[in-house]
Parts: sequence; structure tokens; C-alpha cells
Amino acid sequence: MLKVAKFGGTSMADAAQFKKVNEIVKSDEGRKFVVVSAPGKRFKEDNKITDLLYLTHAHIKYSVPYAPVFKIIEDRFNSIKEELKLNIDLDREFEVIKEKLDNKCEEDYIVSRGEYLSAMLLASYMECDFIDAKDVIFFNYDGTVNTVKTHEKLAEALKASKKAIIPGFYGSYPDGSIKTFSRGGSDITGSIISAAVKADVYENWTDVSGFLMADPRIVKEPKQIQKITYQELRELSYMGASVLHDEAVFPARQAGIPINIRNTNEPDNPGTIIVGEGKDVGENDDDNHIITGIAGKKNFAVFYIHKEHMANEVGVIKKALEVFDDRGISIDHVPSGIDSFSIVLPADEVERISHELVEELKAKCNTENVHMYKNLSLITTVGIKMAFKPGISAKLFKALGDNSINIRMIDQGSSEINIIVGVEDKDFEKAIKAIYDAFVK
Repeated sequence: MLKVAKFGGTSMADAAQFKKVNEIVKSDEGRKFVVVSAPGKRFKEDNKITDLLYLTHAHIKYSVPYAPVFKIIEDRFNSIKEELKLNIDLDREFEVIKEKLDNKCEEDYIVSRGEYLSAMLLASYMECDFIDAKDVIFFNYDGTVNTVKTHEKLAEALKASKKAIIPGFYGSYPDGSIKTFSRGGSDITGSIISAAVKADVYENWTDVSGFLMADPRIVKEPKQIQKITYQELRELSYMGASVLHDEAVFPARQAGIPINIRNTNEPDNPGTIIVGEGKDVGENDDDNHIITGIAGKKNFAVFYIHKEHMANEVGVIKKALEVFDDRGISIDHVPSGIDSFSIVLPADEVERISHELVEELKAKCNTENVHMYKNLSLITTVGIKMAFKPGISAKLFKALGDNSINIRMIDQGSSEINIIVGVEDKDFEKAIKAIYDAFVK
């Protein structure tokens, strides 16, 4: 079974973590291609290497001496090298980077050096091939990935390698200059490589054992999700429940490759497997829970618009949405009734202009009945097994009612794999606990 294994920042934080990565990779012959992040935090007050590299570039930009910050970076990598007793010339690599800094290099180049050096060290330690991401991950000038060229070069480079270490997070433009993904982009690199080599599974190693059914800060010891579909993951991630970069899902999903979220510090834990729709989700699971997970966010605002005989008038909702579209404000939900509808969005998006928006909505929709209220939380309950199952909504609403929680909004898509409820911010934690207890405990 061919596997691509990506290790995140906490997995690469120091020499001890490098040793764990080495053991994990060597324990399975199928783990032929390894993608790594820059070293992350070793402890709470520590600095991520990538953050220090961004800070280094800021020093250059504002003509502040960068040597003190860069010395911290050098010391961090040197400590890993020395503890692992590696024969690699880091001083030469540092000199190349500092020369680029002195010539005011682009930010993408400097912030990518964490992954570059991390991969070089691991390749040296494991005695594997090092493949520079700039030679196999290619961007178009508009910032999109050149998939055809990337797959072609990756297949060519990896075919010639028995085991390879590749830095995540970056690639190159057509002119050879470095281009990075957004923060956390090493997840994307791993997904792209998995698709290119037609891997059987993409393993994403981090510091948690997959996804949990609810936030452990709210629910005490929530159960681990064993298996989840990409569709369910998308619904939960939208509400903030994610240990994976959003864009990392798409290359693997399109190629039909499952993603396995694993814990470097608990390698025997099977983690969470993310699969495509129609993969018999739940049939072989150890539990019989109807729901897959619960997630939510606080601090939403709601614009409520009521207009008599609205159902007989064309374009009222369209006119209202244009008010937000003209300002570049994204909308989250638009639940509607016969003569009314609501527009739900993060409160901080409209905090300073809420009064203007109310007045403009009145004018656009030709009604005085427009109101805005805040302090709304949205909670989504997700589960592919919820579809076409009678009584799910009733059970959820009863759980909230029994706990004296008022439901301000209800929204359910036609796929029936999730139910979104709006509650007061003050009831957020209590509502999540109530739903979890009703469906899981």
C-alpha cells in the first residue's frame, strides 16, 4: 500500500520529534514519500520557525537589523543537527539565506526556508533522497497550481526515488522564484503529491489523534471520530472544527484518496479516516451514533427583513443581498419564510456600519420592517447517517428545549446531513453539551 506521510510543525519541533518521525516512517514500507513542515513550538511560550522567518523579513522591510532574530533560527536548526549527529553543512545554507536577505529577497523565499531546512535535516537523518519542492510543485503567475506540470514532474522525480523527503508549503513560479501556499500549506503539498503518485492513502501526522465529536473545551472527553466523509468534514470545518488546511482536501478528494489524520505522539492510535461519499461510512464502525460531530461559532449578526406579500414579489432577497455584495461582505446563511427572511453573517463584518445597512435594506426592499440583532451563535450537527432518518430534528430541538435554550434560527440543507441552529451566545456551550448528550452519551 503506497502512502504519502505529511508531518506538521509539532512533529518536527526538535530532535526528539525527528526520531519519532523516523520510527513512524520506517515502521511501514509503504510510507515512501514524506512531506514536512518547518519546526513548530516545543512548548507553549516557544516560537514557530515560520513566525520567526516572517519576523526576519519584516526587519529587512523596515531596515531593522535582522541578525538577533535569525540567530534564534540558526540555533534551533543547529541544535537538531547536533543532537542527531548529522554531517550536513548548515552554515553554508545559512550564508545563502543571509545573502538573499541582504539583497532584500521576496517574503515567500525567506518564509519557505523553514520547510526547506527541516526537509534537508530529515533526509540526512533518514538517509533518504531530498527533493526540493521548487523543482516539483509549480504555480501559474495567477497563484494557482499548474497541476499538469506538477503531476508530470512529481511522477518523474518520485519514480526514481525509493524514499524521498519533500519540504511542504512552497513551490515555484515559471521564472523559478519561490511561491508559498497560505499558512498551513504543507497539508496542500501532501495532498497534491498523493494525487500525483496515486497513493492509496494520504497520512497527515499532527499532535492530535484525528477529529473529536465535539470541542473538548466544552464537552468533557468527547469521543473520537473514526470515519468521516469529505462532505461531513466540509460542514464541520466551516464552523471551525478542523486540524487540516481547507484546501488540502480537494486534490485528494478529486483523486479518490482517503486522508488519515494521525498523532505523531500516539502512533498506535488509528486516528480519523476521511473518505469519499458512498464508502459505507459507519457500517463497520465500533459505534452506532447517528451524528458524526458537532461544531459551532459565536458572535453572528442577523438582519431580519419582513415585507407583506413578499412571496408574490420578484427579487426582494436579491436586492437585499446586493447591499452586502456591493461592500464585499460575505453572507453565511439566508433562512426564509413566506413574508420574511434573515441574513446571517459574522458580527465583526458589520459592526461599524450596521445602522447604514439597516437603512439601505429598508430602501432597497421598500419596507420599514428591518431589524438587526447580535449575539447569535450558530451550531451545526453533522452526520451522513442523519439523511432520511425520521425524528432527528425533533430529538435535537427537544434536547435544547429540555435545557431551556431558545432556538433563534433553524437552517437545514436538502442533503439532510446537517442541521444548523442559532442560539444566544450565552447558551452556546450549554447547547453543544445538550446536543452531544442527546445523541452520543
